[in-house]
Amino acid sequence: MTEAALDTFWESAEVPDESRLYAEELAGIVAERLSEIDAVIADSARNWTVDRMSRIDRNLLRMAVAELLYVDDVPMRVTLDEAVEIAKAFGGDDSARFVNGILDRVAREGDKAPEPAPSAEDAA
Repeated sequence: MTEAALDTFWESAEVPDESRLYAEELAGIVAERLSEIDAVIADSARNWTVDRMSRIDRNLLRMAVAELLYVDDVPMRVTLDEAVEIAKAFGGDDSARFVNGILDRVAREGDKAPEPAPSAEDAA
């Protein structure tokens, strides 16, 4: 699903190659580690389940949490600031505050990133 959605988007958007490669890398991380990322979001979202979040907020949080936990060369403050700006632009009235609160908790507890589940190759 992720690759098909990205292919459709790339057909209609002019995006620099470097941005495209990064977006594909980040989408791949989210797809590969979705359950881990959702668990981190759920742990940081007080009184909310991931399923109850708006699609925009949920997917923005997934990308930002993936970047916070699994991408080493992006400063935490940049991730938080950009996620909040995207939430302001595309989310609901309270999205920016909601996203900021959850990401702030994730960032403060970032050293508690879950260990990846062993793959089938690792077990062999």
